[in-house]
Amino acid sequence: MNAPSEHQNRVCNPGDEGTITVSISRKVKPGRETEYEEWISGVIHAAAGYKGHLGTNVLRPGPSTNHEYVLIYRFDNYENCQTWEQSDTRKEWLNKLDELVEGEGKTERGTGLEFWFDMPELPVQKHPKPHKMALVLIVVVFVLVLALNLIFAPWLEQIPLWLRILSIVIAQVLLMTYIVMPRVTRLLKGWLYS
Repeated sequence: MNAPSEHQNRVCNPGDEGTITVSISRKVKPGRETEYEEWISGVIHAAAGYKGHLGTNVLRPGPSTNHEYVLIYRFDNYENCQTWEQSDTRKEWLNKLDELVEGEGKTERGTGLEFWFDMPELPVQKHPKPHKMALVLIVVVFVLVLALNLIFAPWLEQIPLWLRILSIVIAQVLLMTYIVMPRVTRLLKGWLYS
């Protein structure tokens, strides 16, 4: 059993845990790769129908994954993740794995800030230190909020304060998740993961 990492030792109230990222590493039996990839497509499609599902990534076997397949899925919170993980649908999909994989899968979980610091080419157990994540997020959030306010100031002044703040928050989160953080993480990879 793996020793718990720093990000697994936090105590919080239900609902405050943030995004849940789960990675499962499995060694596929030789010659069963095509069947396993068909299984992956099916289980991803099944999980996507569950409330709170935020997406799935699959890493194929290589040196950085210890020559295992790694399935990474995200849910918006612990409760929705548990609903999927304890579902009959998932159990049915897991029952189909017996002939395809060797041994049990290795599962890792992360919450909160790690979502923005994913580096799929790194081993799934590797995460930046919390103080480095916090520092990067403070800088990125400040720069984005300042830039969005400056760029859209003429339009934002015309709307109520609550709608102005909501607009900035939506734009900031979307930019961070899909554009800014993947690039910043790649740029600072050497420092973040050292």
